[in-house]
Amino acid sequence: MEKLDLYKCDICGNIVEVILNGGGELVCCGQPMKKMEAQTQENAMMEKHVPIFVSCNDGTQEVRVGEVLHPMLPEHYIMFIETISQDRNHTQLKFLHPGEEPKMILKDKLGDRFAREYCSIHGLWQGK
Repeated sequence: MEKLDLYKCDICGNIVEVILNGGGELVCCGQPMKKMEAQTQENAMMEKHVPIFVSCNDGTQEVRVGEVLHPMLPEHYIMFIETISQDRNHTQLKFLHPGEEPKMILKDKLGDRFAREYCSIHGLWQGK
């Protein structure tokens, strides 16, 4: 278990992010939680899931979910976007809701970093 790893309960769906690793086991609903592994490449799915970094005309940067934006329907949407610096010491997290665009404006320029997002149907995805 490492700092910023994500774990999910297969029974109730709780998702937990490790802030500090104390060495114990994460348990929910009476069973160990499973570490989530991010997918990184698109396959045959129609929707786009890999988060990408985009430079905007006003000089800001943002993360978008997919080159073609992911749908944001009540039954299928991006639940959150998170950016993490390469050294894993800085993060930015945005929760999303159906109807919102799956985008996040970056507050800080932290050099190399990666982004991950969680789709309500297709799970965890990551991009650089």
